[in-house]
Amino acid sequence: MTRILIIKLAALGDVVQAFAVLPRIRAAHPDAEITVLTTPLYAGLFALSPDVDRVETDGRPKGVAATVAMLRRLRRTGYERVYDLQTSSRSSAYFYGLWPGPPQWSGIAPGASHPHANPARDRMHTLERQADQLKYAGIWPDAPIAPGSAPPPDLSFLLADTSPERSPAHSGLSAPYALLIPGASPQHPGKRWPAERFAGLAGRLVEQGLNVAVVGGPAERDLAKSIVETVPGVVDLAGRTDFAQLASLGARAALAVGNDTGPTHLIAATGAPTLALFSHDSNPALCAPRGRTVQVLRAERLGELSLESVVLHTDRLLGAA
Repeated sequence: MTRILIIKLAALGDVVQAFAVLPRIRAAHPDAEITVLTTPLYAGLFALSPDVDRVETDGRPKGVAATVAMLRRLRRTGYERVYDLQTSSRSSAYFYGLWPGPPQWSGIAPGASHPHANPARDRMHTLERQADQLKYAGIWPDAPIAPGSAPPPDLSFLLADTSPERSPAHSGLSAPYALLIPGASPQHPGKRWPAERFAGLAGRLVEQGLNVAVVGGPAERDLAKSIVETVPGVVDLAGRTDFAQLASLGARAALAVGNDTGPTHLIAATGAPTLALFSHDSNPALCAPRGRTVQVLRAERLGELSLESVVLHTDRLLGAA
């Protein structure tokens, strides 16, 4: 096979976990040109991967004309196998859009040549589920599929750039420092631990001698501002880092505390001792971040999670480090 397509459209946490299996796909097709079909937000991240040759960003076309144009391009390219890591109704529809004569297809679309037909797939953590999908596709026969057995994604390639703008000092930080991730999807407000408790945690960490930064996307700027204004000296990096800069900060952090959101997955995967906060909105058995040292603290409602209980866990993580 000379042309391989990987479909991974979103969101950041799922994109980060997809990097756990990209090396396996590359190893199975060492001489192929591997293309990732994604969305613009994640193009730069995939482009940095040594396991990816090309990136296309129109994976979520808007309107019939754009969808037809994308499918025509995919058909012309002549991909011999597709690994659909998104496994959504949208990505499965692309399989039918390539008829007649679709490429070999690893995914959940009925009629696919290499279906992930495990009836338990929806009860597996993303990392074990991806590994199991490649097992069904015939390229990872001894895939780790027992709960908790799949390794975390390897994001070491993001740390290869040692230019000054990637350093913590460029972001106004010096070791030891902690990263706080108070945001989460606006569609899931229940995934957010209250901002005033993040501020309280920031104050405790400053008292312990750590520098503290708040990180997140542009949508979290007001949230970060409320924390920074409460605790003098906390660095506001919300909306001011790209994914590679965030990975560089995570790799050198003494601690990270975040909600169930993409940056928490990214930072945990770089090796930062991470405390991930979960509510009833999501099940950590299916989607918790993984890294060198990750602990999960769950409450039915994050508003019920006290500052003291979080501090107890951060103290343990800092002590272990």
